[in-house]
Amino acid sequence: MSGPDSTAGPAAGAGGKPEPLERHVLVVAGVVVLGAVMTILDTTIVNVAIDTLARDFSVSLSTIQWVSTAYLLALATVIPLTGWAADRFGTKRLWMGSVALFVLGSALCGLAWSAESLIAFRVLQGIGGGMVMPAGMTVLAQTAGPQRVGRVMSIVGVPMLLGPILGPVIGGWLVDDASWRWIFYVNVPIGLIALPLAWRILDRDVPRPGEKLDLLGLALLSPGLALFVFGLAETSSSGGLGALDAWAPMVAGVLLIAAFCVHALRSPHPLIDLTLFKVRAFSAAAGVTVLFGTAMFGAMLLFPLYYQVVRGETALSAGLLMAPQGIGAAVMMPISGRIVDRGAAGWVVLSGLPLVALGYFTYTQLGADTSYVLLAGSLFVAGLGTGATMMPAMAAAYQTLSHAAVPRATTTLNILMRVGGSIGTALFAVVLQNQITDAVPRAAAGGGGESGLGALQAIPPAAREQVAPALADAFAHTFWFPVVLLLLGLIPALFLPRHKPEAPAEVGAPAGTAEPVAG
Repeated sequence: MSGPDSTAGPAAGAGGKPEPLERHVLVVAGVVVLGAVMTILDTTIVNVAIDTLARDFSVSLSTIQWVSTAYLLALATVIPLTGWAADRFGTKRLWMGSVALFVLGSALCGLAWSAESLIAFRVLQGIGGGMVMPAGMTVLAQTAGPQRVGRVMSIVGVPMLLGPILGPVIGGWLVDDASWRWIFYVNVPIGLIALPLAWRILDRDVPRPGEKLDLLGLALLSPGLALFVFGLAETSSSGGLGALDAWAPMVAGVLLIAAFCVHALRSPHPLIDLTLFKVRAFSAAAGVTVLFGTAMFGAMLLFPLYYQVVRGETALSAGLLMAPQGIGAAVMMPISGRIVDRGAAGWVVLSGLPLVALGYFTYTQLGADTSYVLLAGSLFVAGLGTGATMMPAMAAAYQTLSHAAVPRATTTLNILMRVGGSIGTALFAVVLQNQITDAVPRAAAGGGGESGLGALQAIPPAAREQVAPALADAFAHTFWFPVVLLLLGLIPALFLPRHKPEAPAEVGAPAGTAEPVAG
């Protein structure tokens, strides 16, 4: 299939207005979204099943949270390969191969027989899903060109919208009325539809087999990320940050990441192109992305747990109660995309972050009987802010970069988003574990040798009302962390461009990055 030349998107139409998106761009966006929606859904669809999985596999909630953390961590560790793989195999082949591996991992997750096997299959699923989103975003950014990237990124934002809306709702319905296994099986038919469509519709691109994979960079960065998050997650079960099992992996991870940075600055073809950070807009977008990713993905673990553990809601009810955040994002995303294309990305993000923080602030005041109307309204406000933050920040970076730099920039920003998400999930689980341990002693939780998140499973139904205020207070204290992180994101947001850039910066990927061709 022939497609438009993506190397030079139209600057503007008559009267200085942005030209409309051609049918080909919209069709490509539809295919990319169809595949990407699976990976985003699986980030949120599992959260409402965490309590059920812990009970079915007879493990503590602090253990089963690795079903979410391992998936996000696998996404983060494989994303560094995206830039090289896109050059080596072409973005079309990369995208299709990633979707196929993700579908296989999903089917295996549905067949899991223990918590350990489920976590292992989630890693496989994450390895496939890690490159679906960045490869798809690269295809779209190159197809649309820099002048239309804001509107195209708002289209890519559709999975980000559907995740908070449909993920918890579908997950809750499947857990309550069918089986938790179907939260993974549901990906299989979607993948089987997306793959043949991609074969026919996506532009074939020319790979660049001459560039070698940065094996040393891969050996430093991926284990470094994994060790750091593993150590962070171990703090709750090992006795705090002072425990050897906690701080040793974290220190080793930081050292490996630092060694990678030194290597990347010296290598002619690094796994991640750190010269991108010379562009102020990209550095600002990176700062916003990692802080926002940490706050949002971490909070998405807390919301359903509060509704199920403190308020006694079913998985489906918890999913429905989380839907207003996605609805708010759906309202804001198209509006913010148009504003970004006019060159005002900085203003959009500066208005979005405070809205998310304001919405989450309500949850720092949680009680055992806080009004559902108030909580739903707060999540809607947070959703409005989400629609004005995540994709606009990324689009602002793409507008300032050359066409050849977009694949590497996409890879880097997605790494930061997923690393932030895995850190947020592990960090907030640790904080909540400690808060519950302090608020609900073993005796009050029904005895036994376990405290914290694991003790929640031992609470008799009759005693729930007695410990609910203490549990709500534990959640309220934990929600201060995402609020503070979102407010810190205002600092890098101040450096995002607030007017249309004059010319793209010539940094990033070396000349010759794979280009789309007719076919």
